[in-house]
Amino acid sequence: MSDTLNERSYQPQTLEAEIQKFWEERKDHRAPATPEGEKYYVLAMFPYPSGQLHMGHVRNYSIVDAIARYQRMRGKSVLHPMGWDAFGLPAENAALKHGVAPAQWTFENIAHMRGQLKRLGLSYDWTREFATCTPEYYRWEQWLFLKLWERGLVYQKESTVNWDPVDQTVLANEQVVDGRGWRSGALVERREIRQWFLRITAYADELLQGLEQLQGQWPDQVLTMQRNWIGRSEGAEIHFPLVDEDGVIKVFSTRPDTLMGATYLALAPEHPLVLARARADSDLAAFVEDCKHVAVSEATVETQEKAGRPLGISVRHPLTGETLPVWAANFVLMGYGEGAVMAVPAHDQRDFEFAQKYGLPIRPVIQPAQAENAGTVDAAYTGPGRLYNSGPFDGLDSVEAKSRITAALEARGLGRKTVNWRLRDWGISRQRYWGTPIPMIHCPHCGVVPVPEAELPVVLPTHYQLRDPRSPLLDDPSFRDVPCPQCGAPAQRETDTMDTFVESSWYFARFTCPDAASMLDARAWSWMPVDQYVGGVEHAVLHLLYARFFNRLLRDFGLLPADGRFDEPFRRLLTQGMVLKDGAKMSKSKGNTVDPQELLDRYGADTARLFILFAAPPEQSLEWSDSAVEGAYRFLQRVWRLVQDYDGEPTPLPAKLSGAARDLRRAIHQCIERVTFNLEERHHFNVAIAACMELTNTLARVDGKDPELRAVLGEGLSALVRMLAPFTPHLAEACWMALGGKTALAHTPWPTVDPEALVADTLTLVVQVNGKLRERLDFPASADEAEIRSLTLAHPQVQKHMEGKELRRVIVVPGRLVNLVLS
Repeated sequence: MSDTLNERSYQPQTLEAEIQKFWEERKDHRAPATPEGEKYYVLAMFPYPSGQLHMGHVRNYSIVDAIARYQRMRGKSVLHPMGWDAFGLPAENAALKHGVAPAQWTFENIAHMRGQLKRLGLSYDWTREFATCTPEYYRWEQWLFLKLWERGLVYQKESTVNWDPVDQTVLANEQVVDGRGWRSGALVERREIRQWFLRITAYADELLQGLEQLQGQWPDQVLTMQRNWIGRSEGAEIHFPLVDEDGVIKVFSTRPDTLMGATYLALAPEHPLVLARARADSDLAAFVEDCKHVAVSEATVETQEKAGRPLGISVRHPLTGETLPVWAANFVLMGYGEGAVMAVPAHDQRDFEFAQKYGLPIRPVIQPAQAENAGTVDAAYTGPGRLYNSGPFDGLDSVEAKSRITAALEARGLGRKTVNWRLRDWGISRQRYWGTPIPMIHCPHCGVVPVPEAELPVVLPTHYQLRDPRSPLLDDPSFRDVPCPQCGAPAQRETDTMDTFVESSWYFARFTCPDAASMLDARAWSWMPVDQYVGGVEHAVLHLLYARFFNRLLRDFGLLPADGRFDEPFRRLLTQGMVLKDGAKMSKSKGNTVDPQELLDRYGADTARLFILFAAPPEQSLEWSDSAVEGAYRFLQRVWRLVQDYDGEPTPLPAKLSGAARDLRRAIHQCIERVTFNLEERHHFNVAIAACMELTNTLARVDGKDPELRAVLGEGLSALVRMLAPFTPHLAEACWMALGGKTALAHTPWPTVDPEALVADTLTLVVQVNGKLRERLDFPASADEAEIRSLTLAHPQVQKHMEGKELRRVIVVPGRLVNLVLS
């Protein structure tokens, strides 16, 4: 190491390898089993082991590592782990393409990516590493699944799903793009499949209320997206009695004030009444079949052309008794409510377009403010107003009408006030192989039976060589065929596997105790919640919502304390922006990617980290620039030479400093103040790095031969390399050693501001005349407002600007400026 430290030129490839060896030998980044003193748990969303880091990874992990290193130097016990989100379709697809088992492909990729992460110098506690595809990990989500089953929070039912005919699996709505599977590109189909669900709706109200304590700690955009996804809405359940048979059709509406304008009912194509009539109606059956080839997402049904078929049945209006026709419509989803809506064409644009297309009545019943009529031939009026054409409710405003109409429905036994949620239970079944086996058994005599807890984990076989997308579990009797745990009769294991979102919904808690003999142990109580979580905004809804849900499950099963402190898994959230090139997101399809490995090989990890952190604030998109990378490299060379030129350890500061030395020391401590603020309060690494660059320029101009200035220069270099440690840790560590540092930077205190150093003898203020900058003048630091006014007006240069004009007012803004108002 000593030879490397004495090199006059900056050689990052050699230097960084030696520094990483130094850290590893000392175990500098290993977290204690439980915090020693104040704890700080910082975490990046863990990666899928695709096999290759991209620049988005480099940015994400550099941000988190800068936070971790800063907090260590602030004296906190820092937990900064890394693992692998290792199940999922990409491994299966790659295995099919390359003729290898998914497990082999996954673990080879993990090994390669681990090496790349270590090359970046990220300060992970690698002793806590795990992959979610190992039985040691997923056995505990199987255990939790059984506990949820016992409490009725897991169930199975027939459900309409998006089916990818190529990948042979269910897709979430977010995985359907323009009606096609996100990976295969195949046109999706709607299918009715028996699915396993987690009852997340049981926690809907708590998940919504919990967002309040995250206000100011999470981005407002993410909180809004979460609220909208949960979607609490107050309204009425309204019953429409069938005309020629027993029963009612139930609908939920947030606008019971428009009930008197309902002119038809619309049912989802999968509604039981539609399917029953389709068996005897070939035209209706063809319509239902066509609807199967459209994704079951709200976005899709809202934008597609409205289409439907009459069912030949009618219902009675619950208040007027009027007969209304019932239609099947492609804009109604079976998964929302009971798959039926009351159509009010004058006050819902979707209903309006459908009514226009099929010649159905349009009856306006809400009079908008300052308008002569409600519905028009062009569009529906969807706002509130005053009722008309509504019989006994005429003249009421929308708010009062909602209450009065709901009360009238309740009096007739045909409705009630209710709360509805947009959130639906979480379907976790996936008809693919590479995932966590669902620990249930299907017995022809006993029905669905849980795997006994003592037999966990249900281990996923890893030897399959895949030949097509069909799950090999379906055809493997050694996995599939088992005796029923209750009656002993021949039975079959569940062959669906869990949605990979399940693994990522609790991994952050397992990092606190990765070798625990239960799902979690008491160590989790000392580390949770995560103090700072960092990841892409693309996970703002599902992953974060599921993680918040799971954290409450862990609490309710006694794995985390129930005192309110642990309800939310992530105390603070930072969503980093994308890395762009030529204004577009980097992607292989656009051919605009930059290989991080090439960057590391040419410039070293510190240059990559410095560029990525300096180019933009973390939450904003970052535009790639080759020249800015070169600039970052040149800056590190300059810092290296500055330390080498100092040649030795800093000397003690004299008791009293001269003017030049005092000014230099003030600049040093102003920089410490600025950098600390931007790391502690805002994570504005770019501003902090800019301050370090300014200080570097200042220090480079100092005459190192003057004993007094040399002492202050030594203090400045000591502070500079410590402040650079979160961003460029290898260079900082080497420079710290060259300056005689006695401890590794991970165990070295962050530089602190000396308030006395910030005290100035003089104060420089801007002088404006009628708001325009004219001069910069120095005043005694102790000068009050009257003295500043007097000195300003007496200054010859200021008097020149006042010639021939009348002084009307002098405005003094303390510490900033003086403005002369002239006429």
